[in-house]
Amino acid sequence: MAITKKDIEESLMIQLKSQNKEGVFFCDLVADYLYFYGMKKKLKTDINKNGLRIMLTNGNGIDVEKPNESVQNLIKVNSQMLKILSDLNLKEPINAGDGDPSDYL
Repeated sequence: MAITKKDIEESLMIQLKSQNKEGVFFCDLVADYLYFYGMKKKLKTDINKNGLRIMLTNGNGIDVEKPNESVQNLIKVNSQMLKILSDLNLKEPINAGDGDPSDYL
């Protein structure tokens, strides 16, 4: 069973409710977390498709190998996701299925 964004949202909202943290502010931060989760999935897809380094043609028409920017962006997105969880005093979403826990953070 694949874990969905909805599963993650429900898990985070249950944790917030158990801490009596309800309201628009908290829902907005959960929405931000889910946005970053979607972004993280896209970055991982790009890295899997293109690798850690990519070939680009510079302005002089010369092919050069450069680091895939998705790698650094993935690190930044993961850090922001962890910061949101920390700021809300939450744990990573509860794994209710057989999904890969590394997909949460």
